[in-house]
Amino acid sequence: QVQLVESGGGLVQAGDSLRLSCTASGRTFSDYSMAWLRQAPGKERNFVAAITWNGIRTYYADSVKGRFTISKDNTKNTLVLQMNSLKPEDTAVYYCAQSDSRFVDAYTKASDYGYLGQGTQVTVSS
Repeated sequence: QVQLVESGGGLVQAGDSLRLSCTASGRTFSDYSMAWLRQAPGKERNFVAAITWNGIRTYYADSVKGRFTISKDNTKNTLVLQMNSLKPEDTAVYYCAQSDSRFVDAYTKASDYGYLGQGTQVTVSS
């Protein structure tokens, strides 16, 4: 079955950087588009960034554009989110997500992803 395991979260100060990683197993990683989603306390889960199965196209929420970078290493079955210039409003649980279908464009709606990891907490203090 699909397993997505996130790592790299933590407590940082505003302006710092963090690098989140997600290791995937269970399906051929290179066939699926991937994304990062996040959920702040008391709020719905939102889209953060996505990348197509072949790594050619990336998509970002307006709130993170220019600060976050998503990448996909198909040789290591790993998804990465490099987060720079972090802000307190970036505080959330971050989830790695995988598309349901093979060879499709990346979705930009959180609800379109059927496979999620357990999440990793990112806390940014002011």
